[in-house]
Amino acid sequence: MNITFPSILVGLLLITMSSALRCSGTLDGNNSVINFQVGVILDLETQLGHRAFNCLTIAHSDFYSRHPNYKTRLVLHARDSKRNVIDAAASGLELLKYLKVDAVIGPQKSTQANFLMNLGERAQVPIVSFSATSPSLQPPKFFVQTAQTDDTEVGVIAAIVKAFQWNQVVIIYEDSEYGNGIVPYLSNALQDINAHVAYKSLIPVSADEDFTLKGLYKMMTMQTRVFIAHLSHSLGAKFFLKAKEIGMMSEGYVWIITSGLMDFLPSMNSHVVEAMQGVLGVKPLIPKTSHLESLRLQKTIFDPVNPGYKSADMVSIFDVWAYDTMWALAMAAEQVGSHYPEASYQDTTANLNSSDPFNLPISKTGPKLLKAILTTRFKGLSGMFHLVGGKLYPTSYKILNVVGNGEKEVAVWTQAHGFKRVRHNTSDKFDSTPKEEFNSNIIWPGKSRVLPRGWEVPVRGKRLKVAVAVRPGFEEYLNVMKDSRTGAVHFSGCYIEVFKSVMAALPYAVPYDFFHFEKPDGSCAGTYNDLVNQVFLQKYDAAIGDITITGNRSNYVDFTLPFAEGGVVRIVPITYEDDNNMWTFLKPMKKELWLTSIAFFFVTGLAVWILEHRISSAFRGPPSHHLGMIFYFPFSTLVFAHRERMVSNLARLVVVVWMFVVLILNSTYTASLSSRLTVQRLRPTIADVKELIRKGHSVGCYQGSFVCDILRGVGFEDSKIKMYRFPEDYEEALSIGSKSGNISAFFDVVPYSKLFLAKYCDKYTIVGPTYRTEGFAFVFPKGSPLVADVSRAVINLTENGEMLDIQRKWSVGDPTCNGPDSIVTSVSVSLQGFKGLFAITGTITSSCVLIFIVIYVTKNRSSLQQILNSRSTVWSKIKEIGRHFDQRDLSSHPSTMAEVAEIVSSSQSVDLSNSNLMVLSLPMNILSTHSNNIALPNIPTNATSSNSTVLAPILPEESNTAIDVTDRLQQQCCD
Repeated sequence: MNITFPSILVGLLLITMSSALRCSGTLDGNNSVINFQVGVILDLETQLGHRAFNCLTIAHSDFYSRHPNYKTRLVLHARDSKRNVIDAAASGLELLKYLKVDAVIGPQKSTQANFLMNLGERAQVPIVSFSATSPSLQPPKFFVQTAQTDDTEVGVIAAIVKAFQWNQVVIIYEDSEYGNGIVPYLSNALQDINAHVAYKSLIPVSADEDFTLKGLYKMMTMQTRVFIAHLSHSLGAKFFLKAKEIGMMSEGYVWIITSGLMDFLPSMNSHVVEAMQGVLGVKPLIPKTSHLESLRLQKTIFDPVNPGYKSADMVSIFDVWAYDTMWALAMAAEQVGSHYPEASYQDTTANLNSSDPFNLPISKTGPKLLKAILTTRFKGLSGMFHLVGGKLYPTSYKILNVVGNGEKEVAVWTQAHGFKRVRHNTSDKFDSTPKEEFNSNIIWPGKSRVLPRGWEVPVRGKRLKVAVAVRPGFEEYLNVMKDSRTGAVHFSGCYIEVFKSVMAALPYAVPYDFFHFEKPDGSCAGTYNDLVNQVFLQKYDAAIGDITITGNRSNYVDFTLPFAEGGVVRIVPITYEDDNNMWTFLKPMKKELWLTSIAFFFVTGLAVWILEHRISSAFRGPPSHHLGMIFYFPFSTLVFAHRERMVSNLARLVVVVWMFVVLILNSTYTASLSSRLTVQRLRPTIADVKELIRKGHSVGCYQGSFVCDILRGVGFEDSKIKMYRFPEDYEEALSIGSKSGNISAFFDVVPYSKLFLAKYCDKYTIVGPTYRTEGFAFVFPKGSPLVADVSRAVINLTENGEMLDIQRKWSVGDPTCNGPDSIVTSVSVSLQGFKGLFAITGTITSSCVLIFIVIYVTKNRSSLQQILNSRSTVWSKIKEIGRHFDQRDLSSHPSTMAEVAEIVSSSQSVDLSNSNLMVLSLPMNILSTHSNNIALPNIPTNATSSNSTVLAPILPEESNTAIDVTDRLQQQCCD
């Protein structure tokens, strides 16, 4: 477009006249006007530069007309950078070195800013750009971007892709500082939403038509139909005209453009706008204010006569940023001039005649002006003007749809709240999903209102080549038959039907053909890994079969969700247990349960002896009698053969709880032993993988399967791993066994193991744990858009029961077995199930013993204290306490006195010469107290004595008891 300079000259004239008038006068009659020299570097021959300079002059006039009392003025010095870096640098050197400007507005392009911002850093002069938006710029301290950089809009672009659930995109960008800067940020944003960048198309700024067409044709052959274009307006116009020409602006395509191109849409040629119909674009949201409308009207004064212009729509985001930049700089100048009027000059000590062209004077105003700019905040045309880190703080974005002769706003996006649909009438509701919100208001390329799915089968016309991996011997899952006459290959089986059902369930048609993965001679073409590699190399578009998802394979291809269960199991030959050996009676309970039970038998007997020894004659006698009673009593409870009478209530409680434990142990043992002796049990030959490795047994797996890698991982040597292809082969190897050079176990995936056992379930069984794997899945190339839709179809077939119906049809859902029901392993009862029971009886027993000890110590405190206070040795004290505990306690229970009465009343006549007579000297108070319990014989007593002497015949074995009774009664009397 040929742009003349009338408006530029008029603008400069107005600014110069205004500055001259204001600089020559005074404010309030006293204060002189302080001028700030400001350079402006723009490509004035370009549309953007021309319009931006118009906005700067309008902003300059508006600001000082609204603030006539300000004592500072900005004096603008415009320079044309003529669209190249060298002229921009030369203009910057002139302004900084000779005119000694206090600030520079510009440059226009990011490539020009790279050099100019370093000059500003050296001269300490702020370089303020409203149009250099590349995020790849690494600005020094004195470079300020009063525009939103391109990386701020990648969030809204990624949100659009996510809302429509597109999982692949192509990025198209120009080879310039502007184009390259956004790519890393855009790629990261898409990666965060799990969208794959299928291709990046780099277009040189000077690309001709042939280069553009070549790139477009290449992208047309791809599956992806979502394109994100980040191009300048001049290159973008030519690009979309060619895209329209070859049919890439038709139905099914998606085009998203960035703000740099979208902003120029109103000023583009009508043919370009027609070519871009259906395109989505993003732009920073500009609030609609009266000031914006005023700027729009004023701009018509400066627009050259050009029939292609639309003056009502000419205010772009760069116009607004230019306007706000002038206001921000004017505010900052006023702030600096008000506080530092003496600093409004530059240091002229630099040698301007030096041969070094970069020997620039150092500004003293620049640092203060920079600080003022960075802290300036006001409500401008673009919204709140607020700089963060030297860049304009990002605002909301609006999503636009190219429709008709212009653009239509369809939604607004913010970082905090996401999308909000634009309401075109009051009846619109906001309760629909984001996908529905957009689609109801967008016209896509080809004037379609149908949401594009984001990918298509490439136009090169090829049908999907689906490789089929067939495992011989299991025709129920996969089977390949070749017609000998026609040569046609027929595929059948459960997995083939599952794949067909899944593809039929897709919301669109995908043509495909099956190809047997084999060599020309009919033999297998390789392992499963080889097949996955062929898909990775794009020799096939997909692969089906018993292909298990593994971590290594997923590095090269994409898997759908599994359609068949996973897991690896171990198949071993089975034998029947022989329980007719001499130690069978020990097998019902495990060793730890046996040991714990024996320990509690002893503890219970000891507790009962402690509780009954002092009060019951059944638990007294010589030491050998005590030890025998401790072991005999608890074991006699096994058959309830104990006859000892319990005197103490504490002992009764212990025995009752123990009888309950014995009852449960006895019942459990009897049941387990009976089961072992009466039921024939299946037993695997070797039940543990570690035992297989330790004994050096050989194991088998299917040839080419990942199971072989698992066996190596658990510790099997390669020489011990044998591979088989046919089930008859490894069945024969299993039947012979490892001792004859074959295998002791065969490892296989769950689906095939079930079918194998359905045929040989009377000879083999599955033992041990199932090694978890992810199951069988369909394979597609990395990044294939079919993966997500096929996975959803698999889920739907599983949920509606169709998957189960297919399995039942092919008799693979629940294979039947005519042999033994299943393996029944011999399980011995463990301690785990009895821990609670032993805890209860242990707690009660220990509590009863503790209560007895407390009562004993309390009752015999004085005697025990006397023993402890004696000067004898520790061992003597222990023996003395033991003797004291060994004495019988006659006062604790009435039944003890009844025993004494029985002994006394059994004597009718007394013969003092009889050696078997025992003299019982009982205190009268005891006899009187227990007169109801003791029937005394008619024996003369000395009435004057405090004691009554009783002669009673005793048996020799009762002598200790009688003496103990006498001693105890005498001791009580003395106490």
